[in-house]
Amino acid sequence: MSQNDPPDDSRTPSADGGERDGSELDDGVATDASGEDADELLEEIEKKRSLRGRAAILVAAVAITFSAFQMWIAARSFVYPRPMLDFALTGGFPPVSIDFALEQGTLQRLQVNVIHVTFALVLSFLVYPTSTGDGFVSRRLGRACDGVRDRFEDASPVARATERVRGAVRWAALDHDRRRITPVDAALVLVALLPATHMVTQFTDIRIARQRATFEVGASLPELYPVLEPIAIGPLADTSWAFIVGVIGILLVLEATRRALGMLLMGLIIAFLLYARFGFLIPRGVPGVGVFAITDLGWARIVRNLWYNTESGINGTIVSVSVRFIYIFILFGAFLEMSGAGRWFIDLAYSLTGTRRGGPAKASVVSSGFMGMISGSSVANTVTTGAFTIPLMKESGYTPEFSGAVESSVSSGGQILPPVMGAAAFLIVEFTGTPFRQVIVAAALPALAFFFGMWVMVHFEAVRRGVGGLDRSDLLDIRPHFKRGWFYLVPIGLLLYFLIIARLTINRSGWYTIIATIVLVAVVAAYDRRIRGPFVGALLALFAGTALTQYLAGTTLTGYLFGDGGAGLGLSAALSAAVGAIAVPFLVFAVAVMLARPDSESGLLDLDPAVDETAENIDETLGRDLATTRFGRFGTFLLKSMDSGARTATLVVVAVAAAGVIPGVISVSGLGPNLTRLIILASGESFLLLLVLAGISAIILGMGMPTTVMYIILISVLGNALGTFGVALLAAHLFVLYLGLMADVTPPVMVAAYAAAGVANSDPFETGKLAFMLSLNKILVPFAFVFAPGILLIKDWDTEAGELTLVGPADILDLGFFVPEVLIPVVGLFAGVYAMGVTIIGYRSTKVSQLERVLYAVAGVLLMVPALFLSPVGFTAGLAGLGVDVLTSTSELVARGLGAALLAALVVADRRRRAEQAGTETGPETDAPAAPDA
Repeated sequence: MSQNDPPDDSRTPSADGGERDGSELDDGVATDASGEDADELLEEIEKKRSLRGRAAILVAAVAITFSAFQMWIAARSFVYPRPMLDFALTGGFPPVSIDFALEQGTLQRLQVNVIHVTFALVLSFLVYPTSTGDGFVSRRLGRACDGVRDRFEDASPVARATERVRGAVRWAALDHDRRRITPVDAALVLVALLPATHMVTQFTDIRIARQRATFEVGASLPELYPVLEPIAIGPLADTSWAFIVGVIGILLVLEATRRALGMLLMGLIIAFLLYARFGFLIPRGVPGVGVFAITDLGWARIVRNLWYNTESGINGTIVSVSVRFIYIFILFGAFLEMSGAGRWFIDLAYSLTGTRRGGPAKASVVSSGFMGMISGSSVANTVTTGAFTIPLMKESGYTPEFSGAVESSVSSGGQILPPVMGAAAFLIVEFTGTPFRQVIVAAALPALAFFFGMWVMVHFEAVRRGVGGLDRSDLLDIRPHFKRGWFYLVPIGLLLYFLIIARLTINRSGWYTIIATIVLVAVVAAYDRRIRGPFVGALLALFAGTALTQYLAGTTLTGYLFGDGGAGLGLSAALSAAVGAIAVPFLVFAVAVMLARPDSESGLLDLDPAVDETAENIDETLGRDLATTRFGRFGTFLLKSMDSGARTATLVVVAVAAAGVIPGVISVSGLGPNLTRLIILASGESFLLLLVLAGISAIILGMGMPTTVMYIILISVLGNALGTFGVALLAAHLFVLYLGLMADVTPPVMVAAYAAAGVANSDPFETGKLAFMLSLNKILVPFAFVFAPGILLIKDWDTEAGELTLVGPADILDLGFFVPEVLIPVVGLFAGVYAMGVTIIGYRSTKVSQLERVLYAVAGVLLMVPALFLSPVGFTAGLAGLGVDVLTSTSELVARGLGAALLAALVVADRRRRAEQAGTETGPETDAPAAPDA
């Protein structure tokens, strides 16, 4: 099955009890993807292996080790315990004495970054196959072998030799079913260990080599490892080993990129590498082309700047962001998902909205937005959440295409929803220097506007089709459901507290939240209603004891018992310290309860089904009940979360490592300033035209690349040009991020829409077109906040310094500022989103004519982004010689007023039509009872 095709479907029951072909696209109930089918569809789209047995254990071990390494970095930074062994002859028995001690060692940033990338390389070679035999090269080679066999007799030596070669290549590299690790994969895994090994063991040599003018001259392989001198032939004998390892590292990143992200990104990276080496051949005197001419760099300088540089290149700033921020938040999302929070939030969303008109789709908007926030992947969220939401949308009366379009559109928007957002949000923090708490505050209103627009559109579609809500008896009761899972809200609340109130660093906030999640799951897993009183009493006693020891001796309960302590703290400080130190006592107590009562069950915790499935597989392999006990399930939860987080992060790490080549080449070649001037000239020095070009580029680039890669490329190319127009730096970066997310639902690639079509059993292209239409607000919203930064709650900014000030409580009382700069643009944004919802659906409470749809669109644009009308007017006036500044606060206010008046007139006209149609016979499209306004 190709990526572009929905899963093959057999004949399925129809709503009337008969049978129909699964390809029909009527409004009835169609085949729904089960959880297992959804997992298979996700593997098909992401092109991952589905391993079993020892291979699966190997991959899980590497993934868990990756997560453990990152958790150590989050907890202890770059400091690690280094074992020290001292051997001495005693002259007696035993003849040798061994002294063992642990000393503190420190890794350098470059070493940590290379280890981080190496883990991702190893996992990518284990998880993604070299080839499944259906690619362009494989097909051509297959035809060549067939041609040899047709030309010669089967018994001829040439034909037999060709078949042997074909068999050997298939054995070594091909993985048709994506179920085995090939010899090529194993060899690449071993080779991938070379750069990290060299970086850790020979860092002094690397420092010396980086300082040399000629990087190719340095310690060779036999000089560093004399035992390997027999194999040091050719370049290995006299070329710097640091240079060779750098070349190997770059080639490995290219191969991992090809496997995980496809040929498009790999080809783009190769193009930049070739440009860095041969760009000096471009003639400088040719107009338009000469701007791309660079100096002759040489491979040594390119390798040094791309592999051994912490500022730019593969192991540069972008990978540092992944080490410090991105991975830990992906891991937090994995812990939260494996704890069962995802399914609990989906059920909560259905309980809250399921009985409303179009309730299943509205529940999808809420639940998919949350899941997209913690998963960080549009496709993964579409498949996993869509397995629950899409069938219910179809059953309630939405078409399969619309159901899939809603799910894919909302899932792609999860990456802009605070507080977690996607990986690109952390890159924004690094590139702009904006604190993460300011980023999530600024992104809040635009994200809510997008999800409000989705809510409005599914409501109007429900009114148009007469789609009602689900029966309350089919849904969970809100109160019991909330009581069973309220604790899932605690990690989110703690994360917001750490980031916004306590103002901790990003990685420290993520680390503390992960620890809190682990302790919370342990306590809930140990909880049993039959021992509720003693259990809660013991927890309170532990907290009281910890607070008391902090008050008396300024130490933890464990430290106090072992004689540690000093001056006591005040009461308030002791309570605060107790809150921070209670994690370990709670965890130890919960584990002790689980071990003491292994067969009892928690009445609250409902872990993700993947955890239970893994636990059952472990017990089946071991032949005893171990992982399915209370403590076993908790341990499985920990390991599965670490495994899942590493697998999710691998794609991101490979993507950011590959994308680092682009800013690295721009930096080493000195192309940046010339490129900025060229972009400004190409836009005619028009800010609006530059934004349009940036938006189109974001959508096109994003079609074949992850959001993070698209963001890195565009900011590297367009970032300086956007800054020359004085726009707030944060607004410019969020603009690129928003428009890049459109790529997941933009034809012809639209991977999220294809995934939704597979789950919904709908036509992929029709689903993609609908998803694109439903996501149009993601295009207008960024234009709105670029021209009106008050929507981002930005009060003031300094583009050169990269500093900004957000709106505070005192600014709200300054009505002269708050009303025109914040309140009116925000109200206009939401009203414009409402108007665009009517435009896209073509229905409000009655059918909207084509002319009215155009008028709704005009009203929406005037309310959201009046500059889209005013800027062309000002440009035209300038061409006519009229020195009139059209784009002013007054003109924008007048334009928004016209938009509001037009929207009000259209709504009044629609209500009159509805009143006229009440009590009269209408067509099948409007025969459902009219619903109140959304």
